[in-house]
Amino acid sequence: MKAAPRRSATAAPRPVPRPLVGGRAWLRWTHLILGGALLMPYWLLGTVLVGPLVGSANMFSGSLVLQFGAYAVALPIAAASALFPLVRPLSVAVARALCGIAEGSLADGPARSRAARVRTAAWFTLHVGVGGLVSGMSLALPPFAVVLMLLPFWSALRDSRLDVPELSEHGWAVALAPLAGILLLVALAACAAAAGALLARLAPVLLGPTPSDRLVAAERRAADLAVRNRLARELHDSVGHALSAVTLQAGAARRVLDSDAPGDREFVREALAAIEETTRRTVGELDSVLGLLRRDDEPDAGRDDPSGPTLDALDGLLAHCGVHVALTVEGDVATVPEPVSREAYRITQEGLSNALRHGTAAPVTLHVALSTEKLEITMENPLPAAEPVVRPGGGRGLRGVAERATLLGGHAHAGPDGPLWRLSVALPLPSQEGDVRWTRR
Repeated sequence: MKAAPRRSATAAPRPVPRPLVGGRAWLRWTHLILGGALLMPYWLLGTVLVGPLVGSANMFSGSLVLQFGAYAVALPIAAASALFPLVRPLSVAVARALCGIAEGSLADGPARSRAARVRTAAWFTLHVGVGGLVSGMSLALPPFAVVLMLLPFWSALRDSRLDVPELSEHGWAVALAPLAGILLLVALAACAAAAGALLARLAPVLLGPTPSDRLVAAERRAADLAVRNRLARELHDSVGHALSAVTLQAGAARRVLDSDAPGDREFVREALAAIEETTRRTVGELDSVLGLLRRDDEPDAGRDDPSGPTLDALDGLLAHCGVHVALTVEGDVATVPEPVSREAYRITQEGLSNALRHGTAAPVTLHVALSTEKLEITMENPLPAAEPVVRPGGGRGLRGVAERATLLGGHAHAGPDGPLWRLSVALPLPSQEGDVRWTRR
């Protein structure tokens, strides 16, 4: 059996919980007092409506029928006023600040749905209703408790303030009056703590997110995730291709320099020029992607701006990709809609990066075919004799190619085909009759 851990002699004692007079209890009490203050205009309106019915001309009279009748009329009026959507964010802010509610358990934003408005009205009614009772007790009981505690020590108070002749005949009642006053204060604190705990327990139920709120939040998270994934694909394709091309060109230039062969200075110059051009183009593409990130705080800014190069820039990509590419094009790629053209450029870029990382130095064959219905991209390169080196965690390029094709309604396939590695992608083009998903703007 394991021995029980010994407590250090210098360990600080655990704090004693103070449910009645602790900091949280005082905050919740303040929350209840605020509810009573919010009830006052509704209560005054209730006295105006109930006063003529009970035959009272003075709304501040001590009639309990008038006061509780006005209280009963005030609660439905408060519930009706709480149906406005903006009541929920105000109630949530106050509950978080004063009731000690966890951050994620309450809903954010106005109450849009009917269920959310009904729940908010129920919470507001409960808040002002319980708060009004606790506020009334907080105003009435402390002065009475103080009188009871001073009663044995102040004869003038007993003679002039209390019209209870039997009290002077029972000395034990006067002696126990301070204890009764203390018990009244304790009872008040206990009622306030219990009411505060009740509101804190019901707040996540009444002010928490409804199913429609959760659906909206899920859609917002899905949209944010889609944006992040798109930007990740842009960065991966652009930077990954550039690094692969630069690595290949730099390695070739180093091997030429190490060989000290005459007449190879021109090859080194061309390799360095390719590295310079590739890095310059990649910096521009990186600025474009980072510009999308900087516009995240402005949802309407740059929404229709192009986010990268299109097939028109394919010649520049192939000229400095680090490997010889045999390109054949069928059709005019300038007529391809911009969204499809941008994704096709990225797919081609990723295919070249994959050939640079895992293929051989043999030429890559790239075939781009454009028809009235779809754009087809086919890329082939010889497989290496040895197993390619796989990066830890695996690459995400081919997965990104498949995601891009799927988002456009197409499909992609990559894998060995005999002695070749083959990447084939088909992207549908919008019809002339009704499909306007990729209309130029």
